[in-house]
Amino acid sequence: MKAPNAVGIISMFYARPFGPAHLSLFPRMKAAGMDFVELLVPEEGELDLARTRAALSEAGLGVALAARVNLQRDLASADAPAHRAGIAYLKRCVDVAVELGATLVGGPLYGAPLVFAGRPPAPVDEPTRAARIERIVAGLKDAAGYAASRGVVFGLEPLNRFETDIANTTRHGLAIVEAVDSPALGVMLDTFHMNMEDPDIAAALRRAGDRLVHFQANENDRGFVGSGHIDWPAVAKALAHIGYRGPITLEPFRRDDERPGVPLAQWRAPARDYDAELSASAAFLRATLDAAWRTR
Repeated sequence: MKAPNAVGIISMFYARPFGPAHLSLFPRMKAAGMDFVELLVPEEGELDLARTRAALSEAGLGVALAARVNLQRDLASADAPAHRAGIAYLKRCVDVAVELGATLVGGPLYGAPLVFAGRPPAPVDEPTRAARIERIVAGLKDAAGYAASRGVVFGLEPLNRFETDIANTTRHGLAIVEAVDSPALGVMLDTFHMNMEDPDIAAALRRAGDRLVHFQANENDRGFVGSGHIDWPAVAKALAHIGYRGPITLEPFRRDDERPGVPLAQWRAPARDYDAELSASAAFLRATLDAAWRTR
């Protein structure tokens, strides 16, 4: 039995920002074996949505979206305008999804980005923590209600401790999702972050169960799947065990430049064509998933 999952690539593998000049990359993604592309939700004027949808259709690619939160649109914020802007942004993500033909918007929807957004980590007392989570849950209930009315599902993604202090583990993400209790909100998990924060990736996937709405398959070092130390057979067996049939995105951001002093946390444009490695990585993942589904 073949695994039912569509496998796709994040647009940042090729370009960031992803603009009109990059729509011609869609056939190349398809030729590399991708079923869909995960696009960052375009800012106003960044992409012509009708033209982008047509280009996706012509290339035979599906699409998922990744939300981009910041401190000015932040569900966790005690600043009322920033909190309201966070809700409005998620609703706009839904509208963009509908226009592009996507049904999934994922990411750290709760806001409160950490170091990469210029906000240093700091101790949080219990009243502050509780108030932040209360604001997040209220905002997600509002946004999820809108998403449900338009046939879109949100995926809430835990990130590692250097990128957020809201949801780092699968348990954290599930606690927020369960508090919101909406069919339009599930959890989205990424093995790059899970490798740092979840004691057992396979056990965490089993814990997520039918709350898992999106999955990102990434190596421990952001290299190509199969080139690092993630236990992919165990991951695949866990996904098959919970009957996960949703999409799987690849995000291999590791580049060839291994000189000391080159920041690994900074996105770098590709210096050459990596499509052969991407195709081989996707084939490895599909074969591993197929084996897990055959013995499910």
